[in-house]
Amino acid sequence: MTSNARLAANAAALAIAMLGLAYASVPLYRLFCQVTGFGGTTQEGQVAPGAVGDRKIVIRFNADIDPSLDWSFKPGEREIRVKIGEQALTHYVAENNANTPVTGRAIYNVVPHGAGAYFVKIACFCFEKQTLKAHQKIDMPVLFYIDPAILSDPEMKDTRVITLSYTFFPQE
Repeated sequence: MTSNARLAANAAALAIAMLGLAYASVPLYRLFCQVTGFGGTTQEGQVAPGAVGDRKIVIRFNADIDPSLDWSFKPGEREIRVKIGEQALTHYVAENNANTPVTGRAIYNVVPHGAGAYFVKIACFCFEKQTLKAHQKIDMPVLFYIDPAILSDPEMKDTRVITLSYTFFPQE
């Protein structure tokens, strides 16, 4: 094999490897964020462990909508205080202002970003697309807890407020 043919084969292999890495990067990044809570990505869980001590954290709720989605969307309450490890329930209210059914999907994050690793959702409307009939108004629950492991994280020791934010986008 000539050196030009070897160079061409190596260049083609590198191009294929780069293309494969580009396709794998999105799911790998999503997995990284879910495992570490990076970027405010929350965790999913099954059962809250129960309150650990008396320390409480204020959870604030935020709601936004993509301008192309003709919905009203707001938290049912602006904030609640929860004990670490204790299961908590809140809800958001969505209303379709259009004359036709519309489907939306909520994207979420938590601030401060490091708190995402400790914010565990048991049930959430954000796990699935939501389709609202024309002018339908619904309550959408979020069942969650703050993982007691937050107490042993030196970067989270001064965290007194966590903000859970959702943005709804239209979906096909």
